[in-house]
Amino acid sequence: MNASSTSSRRIVWPSVITVISAAILIGAEVFGAAFAGGWALAILFGLGDQGTHILQAVLFALGVLVMTAFIRAAQRVEPFTKRG
Repeated sequence: MNASSTSSRRIVWPSVITVISAAILIGAEVFGAAFAGGWALAILFGLGDQGTHILQAVLFALGVLVMTAFIRAAQRVEPFTKRG
């Protein structure tokens, strides 16, 4: 790409702020559910403290995947840059 094509792109701040705000809200719910769900499932299955932490880490990693997928999908709907 030449310099003129990269310099003609600009950031669409309302879209960026919308996606980041939604990601913060949804992230709080996803990671809170991972923490609480890991704790509840560990008690249900009698896994102990170490099992609780491992289960929470696994659910936290799944939460990261969910958030990554959300941000990618949101960026397709609300593009962060546009030509112009």
